[in-house]
Amino acid sequence: MLQNLRTAPRATPLAEVVDAAETVILGKTHAVRLALSCLLARGHLLIEDLPGVGKTTLAHLLARLLGLEYSRIQFTSDMLPSDVIGVSVYDRGSERFRFHPGPIFSQVLLADEINRATPKAQSALLEAMEERQVTAEGETRQLPAPFFVIATQNPTYQIGTFPLPESQLDRFLMRITLGYPAPEQEKVLLAGEDRRAMIAGLKPALTPAALLEGQQAVERVHAATAIIDYVHALLMFTRSDNRFLHGLSPRAGLGLLRAAKAWALLEGRNFVVPEDVQQVLPSVVPHRLTSGDDHSPTGHAELAALILDAVPVR
Repeated sequence: MLQNLRTAPRATPLAEVVDAAETVILGKTHAVRLALSCLLARGHLLIEDLPGVGKTTLAHLLARLLGLEYSRIQFTSDMLPSDVIGVSVYDRGSERFRFHPGPIFSQVLLADEINRATPKAQSALLEAMEERQVTAEGETRQLPAPFFVIATQNPTYQIGTFPLPESQLDRFLMRITLGYPAPEQEKVLLAGEDRRAMIAGLKPALTPAALLEGQQAVERVHAATAIIDYVHALLMFTRSDNRFLHGLSPRAGLGLLRAAKAWALLEGRNFVVPEDVQQVLPSVVPHRLTSGDDHSPTGHAELAALILDAVPVR
């Protein structure tokens, strides 16, 4: 199903997913492509923005278009890890405890307003996001494939939020924002059909099997030695520049390369070019960095621009 990606990117099922998403999420093509690239790269996605700009809609839309099983968790301050993973309940008939799986046992999990939960509840996702499995009451259970977490996060200055620790942030391959729609697109949105009704009327553009095939195709995308050198130079800059408290880890470098390969696949190529790295870096790198002094840029876009401007393509 994905064999024509190299030569006709606009005719592929992946392109159909993007095109269908554009009819619901107006004017956010780049964000949709980043989200799909994140999934193809076997990563997880963090969307940080104000309430009401379409974060939940995007998660539900992707699950619908990809034909994946979807579940949603509304994170709150009183949530427990068992609310995410599940719990064992004593069954009198069998005279033993029976495990009742939590909402994490789905292919697309929307962790809505994840930073409204305490770090203890947030930690319930750590093993699942890294190992694709959960351990409950001494028993390890595998999660379905594909497994994709989309977490939404409110701005940290809002009341009742708990900042995500670095270990949790590092589990997200990408962090994106949606922002307000452009004026003309917002008018169309206001005058148009309800977005939830539109999603319900959509048919899947891709099967789970084809999606898994796409994830495997990402692994076969070629990254030349020059691309490896470029990615490594980006890592080394963050480690040597005193404007960063600490540099990027090898895991961050691997994630950046996987994301660039997924972007290249969406572009219809089976090889990576520097522009692929530059397209995904603003969503892969800044949330893993901490500014080292008062003169360092603090915004995600500014951090990405600083790194890309400082490291030339050779």
